[in-house]
Amino acid sequence: MNESSRQPNDASPVLSPEDQARVDRVIQTGVNATEKKPFRPILLVILLVLVVTGFSLLSQVLARMAGVY
Repeated sequence: MNESSRQPNDASPVLSPEDQARVDRVIQTGVNATEKKPFRPILLVILLVLVVTGFSLLSQVLARMAGVY
């Protein structure tokens, strides 16, 4: 049986044993194998408060410059 007659859902191996071992090792590690910093929601809240406060102050300044107040 040559390569051109092999069906896509044929169960026979297509990779060499070395390549299959590499593929298996990558699959075992998963996408979350890298070390990550822990998520800190308090920093996100602080950033949100700062951004909202900044935009509020900017809108007050623009309103005073436009003569709304």
